[in-house]
Amino acid sequence: MHATHAPARKHPHPHDHIHSWQHIWRKRTVTWSRWLHIYLSMGSFAILFFFALTGLTLNHQDWFANQQRTAVFKGAVDQGWVRPPAGKEVGKLEIVERLRNAHEIRAALTDFRVEDAQLAVNFKGPGYTADAFIDRNSGAYELTETRMGWGAIINDLHKGRDSGPIWSRLIDASAVLMILVSLTGLALIFFLAKRRRSGLLALGVGTVVCYVLYLNFVP
Repeated sequence: MHATHAPARKHPHPHDHIHSWQHIWRKRTVTWSRWLHIYLSMGSFAILFFFALTGLTLNHQDWFANQQRTAVFKGAVDQGWVRPPAGKEVGKLEIVERLRNAHEIRAALTDFRVEDAQLAVNFKGPGYTADAFIDRNSGAYELTETRMGWGAIINDLHKGRDSGPIWSRLIDASAVLMILVSLTGLALIFFLAKRRRSGLLALGVGTVVCYVLYLNFVP
């Protein structure tokens, strides 16, 4: 009678363990890169599209050259605000609110200068300015309002000009989103073996073309 022997157990090779972790890491990286790329792109589509579009309009401001409209208004404020009794200050808050209410001004106050003969009050917003000059003897004022049209509005929003701190933070956030969308797209190309070489070649060509244009055509 012959004795039977159990098959010897095969011990995993250390390289098999390393390969397994590499496979898991690769799979997770692809999954997260794809997930981030898709949802960052979709979630930020509106703001990224806006800045792409306004990059075009900003480069062609002549398209909106005939949109500017200027109007001049006259009025008066309380003389006690512009020439207060000794020991009291000019009524800046009251004057600003009077101008806002009378002319429906929503733009931010950017300057309020007090001079001997007059006061100068300036408001600015995207595509908009309003400048008021107030006579300190009579309280009479003249306000010049300039509306530069929707083209100037979106261009100023692109640049963050006179658009306030909240919009400035939105510009920062959109820049971060553009960076993340670009990096996740770049990460994905490394895991697409059939497209890796052509994708990286396109990346290199695009970079070189931009650099050559900069060297040869930018003053």
